[in-house]
Amino acid sequence: MSDRERWTAALDRVLELVVVLGDDMSRGLARDGLTESRATLLWTLRRTGPVPQRELAEALGVSARTITGLVDGLVASGFVTREPHPTDRRAFLVTFTPHGLSTVVGLEQGQREFAELLFGQMPAERLDAFVAGLDEILCRLREQGLSPELREEDR
Repeated sequence: MSDRERWTAALDRVLELVVVLGDDMSRGLARDGLTESRATLLWTLRRTGPVPQRELAEALGVSARTITGLVDGLVASGFVTREPHPTDRRAFLVTFTPHGLSTVVGLEQGQREFAELLFGQMPAERLDAFVAGLDEILCRLREQGLSPELREEDR
């Protein structure tokens, strides 16, 4: 097999993996009543704790208008609330509801279980090589400006 054929075969597998993982994620989030954007906001809120919308917008790299729409949707569906800021009476803190917190805890548990399903039987050396290969590919994509965190228009 030539190098070009090997590269094409590897890319075919990566693309298949992207489709499988994307479909699985979309189905799982939909079961919880979430979109990818709303779930990303919840993940960020989990890391940061209650924060003003402005900080969420900065963390996600989106406009104030976009974050308002995301938060509005999460408030309407019972995942978060807007609570008065303790020191800035003009600001509100985006805060988990009990439903939102239990949902994100469930997502974290699901992620751990899925990681174990994917990698639990893989020898450590092979997993380390796999991660190193992915890091190399991601670095190359970032250098070409193809990584999401470098493309404002995708946010």
